[in-house]
Amino acid sequence: MTTILSIIIVAYKSRDELPACLRSLPRGLFGRPVEICVVNNSSGDGVAEWMAQAFPAVRCLEPGANLGFGRANNLGYRVTTGECVLFLNPDTVCNVLALEHCLQRVLAEPDLGLLSPKLVLADGSMDLACRRSIPTLWDGFSRGVGLAAKFPHTALFSGYNLTHLPDAVTYPVGAINGAFMLARRAVLDQVAAPGGAVFDEQFFMYGDDLDLCIRVARAGHRIVYDGRTQITHLKGQSVAKEYGTMSAAIFDANRDVYLKHFNPRNSRLVRWQWTIAFGMWKLISRWRARWRGHRRVRPV
Repeated sequence: MTTILSIIIVAYKSRDELPACLRSLPRGLFGRPVEICVVNNSSGDGVAEWMAQAFPAVRCLEPGANLGFGRANNLGYRVTTGECVLFLNPDTVCNVLALEHCLQRVLAEPDLGLLSPKLVLADGSMDLACRRSIPTLWDGFSRGVGLAAKFPHTALFSGYNLTHLPDAVTYPVGAINGAFMLARRAVLDQVAAPGGAVFDEQFFMYGDDLDLCIRVARAGHRIVYDGRTQITHLKGQSVAKEYGTMSAAIFDANRDVYLKHFNPRNSRLVRWQWTIAFGMWKLISRWRARWRGHRRVRPV
């Protein structure tokens, strides 16, 4: 019987998060098998040995180095065979009903490219990154200076995370979060590079999910948020371990996405525009975070 779903989890120092994640995943859906593949980017930390004992049915790959998010997902993609593929973060907790709902949709709707349910944080609030636009300079400015947070229900200021839209229904969006990205393999094959690279490996971490959403949409498929079902996202567990590096990487990676997709002629003027815009966005956002006394610096 063919595998209906391949779940690919990229782990990095994720020993504490993986048990809850793996326990929440079914081994079959709709009478067909589900395969789970963990790519452990922190090889040698004991995760592979622990998984062999605790979750022997789960495949664990240890590449021997930290490949980053995109390359590690590509490695998992190449060795799995499911009709559908779910790229899933280790700091998530799923449930069968949500997976069935999402899987049924991507199988039934040929023009559906990538799908995310509502992602809910540990405190019960919504992870805003699970539905995003492809932001304009104005959207980035509004979010960076705090207008989006001050006026979350005003479309003029909330274009980045679409907080003016209801969160319990479904609709197309510009992008979804790499924490949960579900698609049919046929869609991913359509946008993959030679050799089966679904994610662009120039992005080490961050930006790769936005890049994939843009490529899937340009191939003629919808990027869909479905708030009628939800899973838990214990956001930032791995990032917190190397915060200083990762907080800067978020902005720089998204700048590179824009330089790739919105500067097709490699114009020096356009390059300066995006470089200056993202540089200012990074400075303002990090300053506001320090001023507020916490570390929630996230443009995604």
